[in-house]
Order: sequence, then structure tokens, then C-alpha cells
Amino acid sequence: MKSAVETLNPTRVRLTVEVPFEELKDSLDAAYKKINQQVTVKGFRKGKIPARVIDQRFGRGAVLEEAVNDALPKLYTEAVNEADVNPLGQPEVDITELKDGELLAFTAEVDIRPAIEIPDYSGIEVEVDAIEVTDEDVEKSVQQLRERFASTNPVERPAAEGDVVTIDLEAKVDGEVLPDGVASGVSYTIGSGELLDGIDEAVTGLEAGGEATFTSKLKGGSAEGKDAEVTVKVTAVAARELPELDDEFAQMASEFDTLDELKADSRKRLENMKQFDQATQAQERVLEKFLELAEIPVPEKLLEDEINTRKHNLEHHQLGQMGLTLEKYLEFQGKTVEEFEAETKEQAVKGIKTQFLLDELVSKEKLNVDQEELTEHLMRRAASSGMSPDQFAQAVVQGGQVPMLVGEVARGKALAVVVEAAKVVDTNGNVVDLSDEDEEQATETAEAAAGDAEAAEDK
Repeated sequence: MKSAVETLNPTRVRLTVEVPFEELKDSLDAAYKKINQQVTVKGFRKGKIPARVIDQRFGRGAVLEEAVNDALPKLYTEAVNEADVNPLGQPEVDITELKDGELLAFTAEVDIRPAIEIPDYSGIEVEVDAIEVTDEDVEKSVQQLRERFASTNPVERPAAEGDVVTIDLEAKVDGEVLPDGVASGVSYTIGSGELLDGIDEAVTGLEAGGEATFTSKLKGGSAEGKDAEVTVKVTAVAARELPELDDEFAQMASEFDTLDELKADSRKRLENMKQFDQATQAQERVLEKFLELAEIPVPEKLLEDEINTRKHNLEHHQLGQMGLTLEKYLEFQGKTVEEFEAETKEQAVKGIKTQFLLDELVSKEKLNVDQEELTEHLMRRAASSGMSPDQFAQAVVQGGQVPMLVGEVARGKALAVVVEAAKVVDTNGNVVDLSDEDEEQATETAEAAAGDAEAAEDK
């Protein structure tokens, strides 16, 4: 076999391959064998039809077509390895010559990973939010915990904000009660904004047995988006009573003996959360700077696949689970189709560039992923998917996704290398040391930036 490679642009090549006919012998034998199992010829046992009879009855062309289809994947792989290129996705193959008994010639155009020069990232500088936890932050956190331990007691008075009311609802559109517009015994906290617009005003001031009617635009159901006449009847009113903020509350709501200890723990937890957010912010901003420094061409076909993958996942997975259409989602987001298209393309370009650049750094720095790192990442992915680690691991192995997980961890390690070399300061001018940050957090950041790029690349 002879092959040559022609560079069409930085992200696409054309392979030209010529194969002497004798190299197709195994594929020709396989073609005759396959046709033998599929056809019946009177006077011959199934599977024992001579080649010449198959040629006469079904045509030599059918045999050649079957043989070429069998041989092409292997020949293409050999040509790719010989040319030492990294193909992306499936090639566009064109058979240019097929002479029976003499020669098979074909071309294969395919996108490739572009050659990337890693830029000097030692001078990257970014600014991040300072870690500041105020007394108000601590009080809000403790108040939220306090509300979780609130009790409700029935009261005989008009309902007020913060009360929990039990209500019956009936919705009409054009004077007709909707089939899904009736509900009884609904528990609702006044002021929570969790039900219909206008319901807070309607029930405020009503006692048990009181009734009111108001107009509201329906947020879901068979008449979603339409104005409905809603009748609400209050069947019970209960006041929420919060526990006293004292040492007894601390002992009831936590493992601490005093309220001061509980507040100190709340402050520490808030600081840890802000520290995590700060590290993520630093990683994202360092990555942005790193991408700006690099020249990274993006293959057109890969970009098209990446955009389509992102749209498919949004429409059929994320929005599908919420019962939303893309049109309704854009309406809620206040975006036009054109804005959505532009945003998706921008994210896709960033995802592909992120993967290319970090993969190149993995190769340059010879970063390896050990079993422990892979297991930790698998456990996190399993938790986020709602599957047990064993179930997730089995699905990953069966789907051939182990290399993808290894790639995610490796890219996280590459990003951690860049972040550690960068200068990070907070808004107060203090230098932020991120050398001890968990590489798994960097993996999450790199994974979020790359998005669906690897899935699109594998197509």
C-alpha cells in the first residue's frame, strides 16, 4: 500500500491511498464467504457455492463492493498511522479508482487536531473576589437554620405574611373550570412566591373559611400562559413559630453546646464556601487568559458537531426533564434565537479550544492519571449522576468511556499546573495561594469549560 498526506488547512488533511489488488485477498475471501451465507443457488449447498458461480449469478461488482467496504476501515487506519496524524471524527472517503485484479485507489479527507504551541503562561495575572464573611452573613445563615426548625400552630385570626395557610384552588379560563385546575388541601406559606402571582394579596387577611378570587397568568398545565380566574378558599391558618436563638437551640440544631460555637462554625463554613468559589473563579479566569495567549484553529466540522451536541443535550435532556421546549426556555431567558445561536457557538469554540490546549499541555508535561485519581473522579461523577459508584463504573466500562474520564482528570491536572504558575490577587490586593487546592476542583472547572467537546470529537 502506498499513501500520501496533503495538508488542506491547519485542521484538515487529505490522504491519498493506492492498494495493489493482491492486498485485498483477505477481504475478497470474506466477501465471498458472506455472500455464500446470504444466498441460495439450486444444486449447491448453502455456503458451498463456488466463487465463479457467485460472479455469474450476482455479478463481480457486488463482490468487489463488499470487499472494498470490508477493507476500507483497515486501510484508512493504516494510512492514518503511516501519516502520523490525529484524526477527529469520521473521514469523507472517495474511491477514485477500482480496477479488478489491479488496483484500488481512494482519498480520505478528515479533520485533525491542529499543531498547538503552548504559550508561556508564567506571566498570567488575574484578580478574584476577596473572601469576606460579615456578621450579617453569619446571622442570615443561622436564621435559615432557625427557620428549618420552625413549628406551626393553628390560629384563629386573619392570615398574614409568613403564615402557613391550607387552601383549595379552582382555576377557570373563559368561564370553564380547567380539567387540571382544581386542587385541595394545598399548604402554602404566604410571601414565599411559590404558587401563582397574586395569591399572596388574595389570601392575606382571610380567616379559615374565607374565600377570594383573583386573576393570574398560569405558569403551567393545559392552559399555560393564559389568564385564569382563580378562586382560593382558606381552610386553615397556622402561624410559624421560630425557636429562640439561645444555647438550647444550638444544642437542638447542631452538635454544639452554645450559640457562639454554632455561629463560629457557621462563619467557618461560609469562609470555606467562599474559598471554594474563589478558587473556581481563579481557575476560570486563568483559563480565559491562557486561551487568549494561544493560537488555536478550530475544525469546522468538529465545531458543527459540537454545536449540534450542545443543542441536543439542552433540548432533549436538560429542558426535557423540566418539561420545557427550547422556545419557552428562550422566552424565560429573554433571548432571541439569534442570541442563543451566537452564545452556543461561542461556548462550543471555547470548549474545543480548552480541550485542545489542555490536552497539548498534558502531553508536553507528561501528566499521568493514576488509579486513585481516576477512582476519585469516578466517585464524584457517580454522585452527580445519581448512580451508585458500581453502577456508574459498569456503565462507563460498557460504554467505552474510560478514556474520556481519564482525559477529564488529565485536563484538570493540566489546568492546576497553569493556575499554580499564575499570580492571583484578590480585590484587596492580597496574593491568593492556590497551590494546595484540590486538583479535582480544577477538573470540574476544565470539564465545565470543555463541555461536550469530547463527545463531539468522538463522532
